[in-house]
Amino acid sequence: MSGGFGNKCGQPTPACPVTATEQIPLSNENTPVIQTPGLTPILKVPVVLAEKTIQVVVEADIPLSPAATEIKRVTKNVFLEQVKLVPVRFERIGETDFFRVTRAKLFVSGFIRKDIEYASSACNGALQDRIAEVAFSGFTEITADQFLTFPIIGVSEDSKAFFLNEKSDLTPRLDKYFFQNLVKYNEQPYGELVAANFYELDFSPVNVDIKGQFSTLREKIVMDLTLKILQVQQMQVQATQITPALPEGTVDC
Repeated sequence: MSGGFGNKCGQPTPACPVTATEQIPLSNENTPVIQTPGLTPILKVPVVLAEKTIQVVVEADIPLSPAATEIKRVTKNVFLEQVKLVPVRFERIGETDFFRVTRAKLFVSGFIRKDIEYASSACNGALQDRIAEVAFSGFTEITADQFLTFPIIGVSEDSKAFFLNEKSDLTPRLDKYFFQNLVKYNEQPYGELVAANFYELDFSPVNVDIKGQFSTLREKIVMDLTLKILQVQQMQVQATQITPALPEGTVDC
């Protein structure tokens, strides 16, 4: 009997030729640098406002067609559609019209994408695949002691001035006004997905015997969702400036 890697005549099948190129070793060395310590630059960077783990609890019935006899594997991913921070308490910064947010509601929504592989009653049948999206939404509260860095928001202002009638100081002019508008454009806080930990119970809502089939899968899911909440802010830091000391170029001092 011939082996599984030969042809029908019992001769070994020749390997396909592959073109290969030998790589030449290249040298490397550290680039020398010049350090300028003691600087205090102002950076505009994303700052972590809070990092929260939110527990989401959902239940869903997922139809299966064709009907299942056994669940083989379930994989999950989470997709966020909304992470919005709504301020509800403020603290003025000095004498400015900017405020620190000391309390806020965090609104979160999205869906859990599930890929369910299961066996049907077909003899030697292929595994069936069912993709389902389980939506969730809700909110949680972030208080002053939970902020790592306070969000900053500037308040816009509208002013309006009225005038007296030039011919009579007893009546106002209704056709003459002075308007002033101050608009502050704020950096929008935003969310970043860090991790999702799933705890899940899947079962048929009706009892079936060992050879029975079920066409609905009921799922009870507990998901610990970890998020970072960020905002772009200006920060002054202690820093050392690093300048590469490259070989001499074409510019002479």
